[in-house]
Amino acid sequence: MADGPVPPRIRAILYLLTPNESSFERLEDVPEYVHQANPLFLGLVVLEMLLGSLMSGAKLYNVADAIISVSLGMTSRLPLLLMRGLELSAYVYVWENFRLLELPWDSAWTWWLSFLAVDLCYYWFHRCAHEVAILWAAHQVHHSSEYYNFSTALRQPLTQQLTSWIFYVPMALAVPPSAFAVHIQLNLLFQFWLHTEVIRDLGPLEWIFNTPKHHRVHHGRNEYCIDKNYGGILIIWDRLFGTFTEEKEKVVYGLVFPNNSFEIMSSQFHYYLSLWRRSTTYSSHTDKVSTFVNGPSWRPGTPRLGNHDHVPKVTGEEKLHDPSCSLPLQVYVVTHFLLVLYTYHELFENQTTLTQLTLLGMTGYILLTLTSLGFIIDSRPAAAIFELLRCMAMVMLLQSSHLRAPNSALTVPTQSSSVLPGMLWQNVVLHRRRATQIGGNTILYLLNCIFY
Repeated sequence: MADGPVPPRIRAILYLLTPNESSFERLEDVPEYVHQANPLFLGLVVLEMLLGSLMSGAKLYNVADAIISVSLGMTSRLPLLLMRGLELSAYVYVWENFRLLELPWDSAWTWWLSFLAVDLCYYWFHRCAHEVAILWAAHQVHHSSEYYNFSTALRQPLTQQLTSWIFYVPMALAVPPSAFAVHIQLNLLFQFWLHTEVIRDLGPLEWIFNTPKHHRVHHGRNEYCIDKNYGGILIIWDRLFGTFTEEKEKVVYGLVFPNNSFEIMSSQFHYYLSLWRRSTTYSSHTDKVSTFVNGPSWRPGTPRLGNHDHVPKVTGEEKLHDPSCSLPLQVYVVTHFLLVLYTYHELFENQTTLTQLTLLGMTGYILLTLTSLGFIIDSRPAAAIFELLRCMAMVMLLQSSHLRAPNSALTVPTQSSSVLPGMLWQNVVLHRRRATQIGGNTILYLLNCIFY
């Protein structure tokens, strides 16, 4: 398979790599499988968007939802520009200081043991991320989409690695870091293609492996779906530990209490604030602490995981969150999102040649852009100010050559896409100030004046 016609970076997404081609002596030699798969991710998203709807006859994508999903995935990986991931850093520390034995890095037995161990550790991490409220505050990001498609797989939490490393460090007592670095990536990649409604049933494979059918249940907010099917690669863990259920009636996706925002910071952190506010309503210190360490549905007087009495019943008639946005404004958002996506890709490709200060500045620009675009989609009052600042930052970065067009032919259009909108957004800000002084209209009215 290593010498076959299908490149390893494509086979990696299905875990179809042999031990010989994916075993490495040094951690530094392990490929960046996830980064290498980014073009494949986006290609499959576009393919599903175009062909999936024709095959299923249903609306599989919402442009704003897809943008926020990819944006959250970008946000979750930006810290890797400045530091090594916490999961890997903690693993290496335990390996170097506390390992009990050293399994051979080039043994097929080590490869297969690592495969099983990572998947079992993932099951327990994933289960705890649903059953401990403070862990759910991070993981809920991945469940916040009301659509179920390939872009949903990219909707990843920024803060999840702050606790997920705890579940993998026992492996470091024996398994080399290079083996862990391979399998933690392949485990994540495999789960990408599970996020689709196009693949309905895989027959006998459903007994052993996690599949789109099983994972659809996991993403559902129907009562029978909640806290079920935690497996990453193998569904046998759920069958063994009593958390498995079959897909029954139509699955309704998303959070039981939707956030209804397409802004990245709100999506990443809103549940932490919600937990804090809920804890302040209790007088007992025990209840305050329990708010964070018990299940998300826990209330005083209920079992540790709580119950679903307060959860809205799914009727199948739920209306998806879809903020109104004019077509020209959608084109504007998509255009600038594609430009920042290119910037993100270039930043990771060239990170070894850039200074820490440049990496930090470009990371800030990407976050500002994704935040501003989310504000526009949400029609927030501060959208005009944020977008004006972003356009000004874009002009300065283009002038300093820290930012460049995808190719030379697009240099002038790219520069125009920052200068002209900057002037328009400045006009919006000035009009909004006047409107505020005379009790005028909202940002939506001003935007419509420009884009209609």
